[in-house]
Amino acid sequence: MNEITLPVDLIHWILATLSIIALLVFLVPLRWRAPEAGPGAMFVAGLIAVFAFRTPITTLAVASGKGVWDAIFILYVMWPALLLYQITKQAGGYDALRHGISRFSRNDLFVILGLGWVFSSFLQGIAGFGAPIAVVAPLLLAIGVRPVHAAAISIIAHAWARFFGTLGVGWLATLQVADIQDVGRAAFESCVLLLIPTYFGGLLIVWLYGRWAAVRHGWPLVLILGTILGFGQLIFAYLSPELSTFLAATVAMVALYPLSRWRRFREPVPAAEVPDRPAMDPAAVGMQNETEEPVMSLGMAFLPYVVLTVVTLGILLIGPLNDALRQFRIGLPFPEVSTGFGVRNAAVARYAPFSPFTHPGTMLLISAIVVWIVYRVNGFYGAWQSRHGGENLGRSLIVDGVPASLPVIAFLVTSRVLDHSGQTQVLAHGIADVSPPLVYAGIASVIGALGAFMTSSSTASNVLFGGLQSDVAQLHSLPTEAIIAAQAAGSAYGNAIGPANIVLGTSISGIKGQEGAVMKLALPWTVVVAILTGIGTILLVIFA
Repeated sequence: MNEITLPVDLIHWILATLSIIALLVFLVPLRWRAPEAGPGAMFVAGLIAVFAFRTPITTLAVASGKGVWDAIFILYVMWPALLLYQITKQAGGYDALRHGISRFSRNDLFVILGLGWVFSSFLQGIAGFGAPIAVVAPLLLAIGVRPVHAAAISIIAHAWARFFGTLGVGWLATLQVADIQDVGRAAFESCVLLLIPTYFGGLLIVWLYGRWAAVRHGWPLVLILGTILGFGQLIFAYLSPELSTFLAATVAMVALYPLSRWRRFREPVPAAEVPDRPAMDPAAVGMQNETEEPVMSLGMAFLPYVVLTVVTLGILLIGPLNDALRQFRIGLPFPEVSTGFGVRNAAVARYAPFSPFTHPGTMLLISAIVVWIVYRVNGFYGAWQSRHGGENLGRSLIVDGVPASLPVIAFLVTSRVLDHSGQTQVLAHGIADVSPPLVYAGIASVIGALGAFMTSSSTASNVLFGGLQSDVAQLHSLPTEAIIAAQAAGSAYGNAIGPANIVLGTSISGIKGQEGAVMKLALPWTVVVAILTGIGTILLVIFA
């Protein structure tokens, strides 16, 4: 077995950060589009891997192949989501949603919080893997939210739900790789730290909606819903960590109805209280007052999401059905590869196998087919086309999907190259080696966020760094449960800046090429949450 001799020094640490820095520079200051920035960062990572980390071409090829396979997992959400979006849009569904929701509640801030925070968290609880972004962004657009803000809200506000969401897949992955003595305490402390992105997810929405004036108007609703979501997850985690996010979000969904009867949030937001509303598109909001009736009812417009919820719950919660569907799993074989520094990746018969029949993409695809049939039978396509002209479904899908797919592939190939060349390990060990115990506790969540940034996945972040975090905690004599909780929180909030998530959001929102604008909204929020999570972790360590 090759001995690992990775150089954990300042020069190699800086080199390992260059592809990440390059990606941020490409997206934000240079304003490159994701299809340009993604391959650029991938090229930088590959060059550094070959010339500074002694990575053979064969290792690069295997890493790239694994990255493409990882991307297929996400693309299988993206393409069915785009299909469902086009099927609903071309039947006049979003026009009906805009009209109907405005009648249900005239307070658009309440509606945005309900959709962008609560409903997206509910979807993350049962489906995840990009489904909340794909479903919620079009709904926000339908009620008049600007596309950049719709993308940002749909990506960021439900980030808190990433760890225990998707029926606990991130939590289960962490248990597989980390040495945790007190599992119950680790779950409890993870929920405690996740309170920070929970409340700040709601605060972000009201801030984007109307800055401090909106915060003053909306803080009671944020406090109530945040408590239901965050403390609900904490309470339900005692019963079942795997179901805690889903159950908390379900309670919050139910609570929306009585809250909508509260006069403060039943009536429109007073213009005198919140005069400036940068998240809202005046032209789109003005369309809500049009006299032309939509071609379908509000209930029929919500059909895609009702079908999606029923299909998802049926597949995931009916035990025998779920067990049967999970029998068929797909994974690709890859050979063993290594680097000149001894970083070895063992051969695998089936790399990252997944079950296509329980994948969220299949649930979206089934929903799209059912909705298309129902809308076609009811004549909604003909009625909408007679008013607004027709679009070609296949052409629209290709125009949206192809430009969005390239950067997702590039980002995940970059992630695998960083991992297989040892750059990821140098980054993490460099931080751990120079940090005193309390300082490490303060920045432990940043390592989790780094993993989420690289992979756009809480689960992948925990697989990458969960074991490292528990090892470093033991070396520094820190409580492992607190450090794992920090890793959990970081793996959740770091998704707010995950490039693949941002590309999905901009694609669904119809603003391909504006990923930098979304990143500008997400990055400050992520920094604030990271600082507060670091403080929270230190307090957990001190009072352990």
